[in-house]
Amino acid sequence: MGRVVVLADLVDYQEEAIVSRTIINQDMGTVTLFSFAQGQALSEHTVPYDALVYVIDGESEVTVSGKAMCVRTGEMLIMPANEPHALRAVERFKMLLVMIRA
Repeated sequence: MGRVVVLADLVDYQEEAIVSRTIINQDMGTVTLFSFAQGQALSEHTVPYDALVYVIDGESEVTVSGKAMCVRTGEMLIMPANEPHALRAVERFKMLLVMIRA
């Protein structure tokens, strides 16, 4: 809190793994940093609130309501509440996930 950090440095890559680090965890929402090894994935699921994915490094395929999109370094995608979505690491990647509950 109250200091400048480099997001990409807060979580490392691990072979064949997904690593996460919670930055903010409040009733109103969460901010979580993830790293995905190439080929790692989150299966399709839904959440009852909007979520924003910002790719810090690498490339991911994000599928929202059956539509696959490629998201690369510096790009973001909003996943609407109650819409099925999934993620797969095309190459290793790091992302910031912001979920708004309020």
